[in-house]
Amino acid sequence: MAPAPGAQRTVNDFEVTTAGVTLSGEHTGAGPAVVLLHGLTATRRYVVMGSRLLERAGYRTISYDARGHGRSTPAAERSAYGYEHLAEDLEAVLDALGVRRALIAGASMGALTALRFALLHPERVAALGVVTPAYDPTTSSATSPPERDALAEGLREAGVEGFLAAYDFTRIPEQWRKTVATVVRQRLALHQHPDAVADALEVVPRSRPFADMSELATIAVPTAVVASRDEVDPGHPLALAEAYAQAIPGATLSVEEGGPPLRSPIAWQGGQLSKVLIELAAQADFYT
Repeated sequence: MAPAPGAQRTVNDFEVTTAGVTLSGEHTGAGPAVVLLHGLTATRRYVVMGSRLLERAGYRTISYDARGHGRSTPAAERSAYGYEHLAEDLEAVLDALGVRRALIAGASMGALTALRFALLHPERVAALGVVTPAYDPTTSSATSPPERDALAEGLREAGVEGFLAAYDFTRIPEQWRKTVATVVRQRLALHQHPDAVADALEVVPRSRPFADMSELATIAVPTAVVASRDEVDPGHPLALAEAYAQAIPGATLSVEEGGPPLRSPIAWQGGQLSKVLIELAAQADFYT
């Protein structure tokens, strides 16, 4: 049941220690569980951007900072940021919070963590929200994109300003550059261990959450793929999101309307993304 209008919100902080890493998170609301996983260099704040629609719709929302991000501690080894580790962290959080089955939704790195977990533990996934996936198994290799390594080097050597100096803003429409720069600066300021984020920047793009798109045909739960148009978000190609939606049986695809004028992606709008997830949750079986 959704809370009454004006009811005070209760946010419960938690820490989960697994494999030498302490994950910092929070959960709020009551009801079936929705787990929100953020993207590379972001924190738990940057999935539904503070929207409360999920909890108001009667869902328990759970979010945490990925290892090395936000308030979570770094991995013991600089190489331990691959999807195998991220999926194990997700399992540890579910176990610690007593969640047997959940809707799992993630953006970019978080989307691929959710997919890897779903492939390994399908019995624990009630539904999947795959938001702006960037991994293409047909082209990915052990070589990280050069721009990611440049960002990692900039972050290590000069902090937030070094990261921004290495960021290629020319790929973003001029009208969005100032906003993107502000958001990047804000979210990087939230990391207690920036060197660990730099490590993740080098490792995650080299990690493979699955080997072939055909593996996604085994997913048998309601799935929503949320895409962005290339004009606004070239780092998460629309054609790739479409391929994910085609590979996952019965998956739906959501994307903002085309322009002009250019519109803000659904993934950047916490309320709009929450509405997609609420519709998805209504189709999910949380109790099988």
